[in-house]
Amino acid sequence: MIDSFRDAFRLPDLKRRFLFVLAALFVYRLGAHIPTPGIDPEAMAQLFEKGGVLGFFDLFAGGALRRFSIFALGVVPYINSSIVMQLLVVVVPTLEKMQKDGEEGRKKIVQYTRYGTVLFALIQAVGMTVWLGNLGIFAGGFLDAVVVTVTVTAGSLAVMWLGEIMSDHGIGNGISLLIFAGIVARIPEAIIQTFSLVRMGEMNVLVLLLAVLLMVGVIAGCVLLQEGQRKLPVQYAKRVVGNRVYGGQSTFIPLRVNTAGVIPIIFASSVLLFPYTLAGFFPGSVAKAIQNAFAPSSPIYMILYVGLIVFFAYFYTAVVFNPEEVANNMKKYGGFILGIRPGKPTSDYIEKVMSRITLGGSLALALVAVIPTFMSGLMNINTFYFGGTSVLIVVGVALDTVHQIEGQLLMRHYDGILKRRNKTGGLLNL
Repeated sequence: MIDSFRDAFRLPDLKRRFLFVLAALFVYRLGAHIPTPGIDPEAMAQLFEKGGVLGFFDLFAGGALRRFSIFALGVVPYINSSIVMQLLVVVVPTLEKMQKDGEEGRKKIVQYTRYGTVLFALIQAVGMTVWLGNLGIFAGGFLDAVVVTVTVTAGSLAVMWLGEIMSDHGIGNGISLLIFAGIVARIPEAIIQTFSLVRMGEMNVLVLLLAVLLMVGVIAGCVLLQEGQRKLPVQYAKRVVGNRVYGGQSTFIPLRVNTAGVIPIIFASSVLLFPYTLAGFFPGSVAKAIQNAFAPSSPIYMILYVGLIVFFAYFYTAVVFNPEEVANNMKKYGGFILGIRPGKPTSDYIEKVMSRITLGGSLALALVAVIPTFMSGLMNINTFYFGGTSVLIVVGVALDTVHQIEGQLLMRHYDGILKRRNKTGGLLNL
């Protein structure tokens, strides 16, 4: 990993992309510290000292919600809009046709996703403002509430824009990198607070060691999930073209155990955050019951969380992986799986295998996400949100970014070889 980053900084293009990502992250972290007008920051800090669901909310905002800054909503509205749009593409024939129309159709879907982000951001901004008003943290009038709502909504749209330009001009997925930066930025503060509690005797050293061991185990599990593959052996028949013989070699199709990566975790968490936000519109016992039901430590939340992770793992895998296309490409180049006929039988077999490993991968993903949250409640760790969700996101985004860097380095390495051959009168001149 370190070698990949060092080699990337030696190439001007990749170095420029890195610096662009760092500059965008700096802007994001700067916005996370700019307070929203009319909000009492000390009252917000006291509210978050209680921990619980608020720390889970703050996970996706990168600490911005704790301060209720202009980026308080973070990337949650954009994620919610993306989920709804991807579901509509499967259900609505017009959107499905639009997606298959090529680049122009995909641009329209992206534009609709942006419109949805505005709607979700506005709903959540109003909900947060009403919620703070019920708690007594925000005591302004109607115009002050409008200013807060517009400010937070505009901040969410700015975060969406930052994520998109990072994806276009940087390295990796911009939205995932923003979530990654928000989680990593809180680690030093959490470590200092934890050791302060240990030094004052408010936290047992053995509990801290157990938490560290659990974290190491979760990280190892995350790496295994992200890198695990099922290799399907493929044999290519020999073909004679002129005086040359092609094919005849054996290879394999790498089917990832966790094809969707951290997407199921992010999507499931975002979906379950939305009812809690809507409940903030309404005072009374019913709204309070809804908020208690969707707290991360509640059994209802745990069951829904696991179910949504499994659902989004299958859904995203179906979107990005097409067994029929893989089978057709194998048939086109004379490849086949031993014991399986080419064409539709091969497609059905690949789909069957993919379905099985996706089930195992999604359940393992849910287990890694839920167990640390349950254990942190037993160990009473409130200095930071200690859960598998944050670790999965950090590990998954880091591995995905490193793989993209290695892909860019490999591509430029081959480009360099081809250019040298061209200059020396090599194969390109034949």
